[in-house]
Amino acid sequence: MLKSLKIENFRCFPSFEMQNLGRLNLIVGTNNSGKTSILEAVQLLFNNPLVFDFDILGEIISGRSEYIKDDKYKDRNLIIRHLFHDHQIDIGSQFSITGKDTTEKQAEVIISIQKIQNSNTPTLCIKYTDKHIERGLDLSPDKSLSFKLLKESKLNFTEALSNIQFVNQSSLNTQTAVKLFDELVLTPEEEFITQSLQIIEPRIKRVAVISSGKYRYEGYRSGFIMQFFDENQRIPIGSMGDGMWRILGLALAIVNAKDGVLLVDEIDTGLHFTVMSDMWKMLWETAKRLNVQIFATTHSNDCWKSLADIANTENPSEDGITIHRIEKGKPNSIVFTERQIAIAAERHIEVR
Repeated sequence: MLKSLKIENFRCFPSFEMQNLGRLNLIVGTNNSGKTSILEAVQLLFNNPLVFDFDILGEIISGRSEYIKDDKYKDRNLIIRHLFHDHQIDIGSQFSITGKDTTEKQAEVIISIQKIQNSNTPTLCIKYTDKHIERGLDLSPDKSLSFKLLKESKLNFTEALSNIQFVNQSSLNTQTAVKLFDELVLTPEEEFITQSLQIIEPRIKRVAVISSGKYRYEGYRSGFIMQFFDENQRIPIGSMGDGMWRILGLALAIVNAKDGVLLVDEIDTGLHFTVMSDMWKMLWETAKRLNVQIFATTHSNDCWKSLADIANTENPSEDGITIHRIEKGKPNSIVFTERQIAIAAERHIEVR
């Protein structure tokens, strides 16, 4: 489990550190303070280069719309410079992300712009120093990266599921959600998904996937149908509102992050404050059971105070619950431990 994180020259951070990380870490701060960038940094650090290789960069850049469409070649030109501090790059520019676990074992990823001998174009190099793995991809003369080239660089076994799950503000798309659910069919965790959805609607008896056929619902939130205890008809999940899709995404992601990491941007999106305590309880208990470390962001007062309810019932522990406040221009996060979170909520002290 990650206990510390150091970021150098990545996004808005010239240099930044987080210490005393717990099993569940809620990241708070003002707009544009770097909360999402921290999630991306953890995603890059824990990326398995033998499985996803450069594809993770494509996800991060595309997720921020940091690309220009090339209609002529039906391609995307990914603008690499936005990953670097101050959006500036040149030959020799690099950023690094370093983490240490409870045993002080270090993991590090370094991404740099280099000029390879006898090459006319700059190269984007990614190096995992602890795994002794390094690869490069040629950039265009303007130092952008072809999305097609990135996809072609993927290794043959890239369809393997990762135990690093990222749930963004829009939650999971249908394709990803169905894929994660398929991994749980006829396992004990399938019932866990149903129980999680009952946080919002206790009448739910069963949830299932229909991925083809006459009665498959279409759209962004399609594929999933439900049955209530008191009704026989099929109900599409899209009829149940934003909160239901959010809880589904969180439950699917954490189960498939076993022995790994769950990253959630704006975790409270679509959720009413009355269900947040149950949401946190579901995530916390599952994280301990499946050995998952959670990093989540929020702007919501209700969200962190709901987490305080969980922190207040826990005995203080090294792998417990923390809140980290990020302040622009500050080199370190401000850490609140379980006890401090509970006291802040009780005394109405603002931690955001």
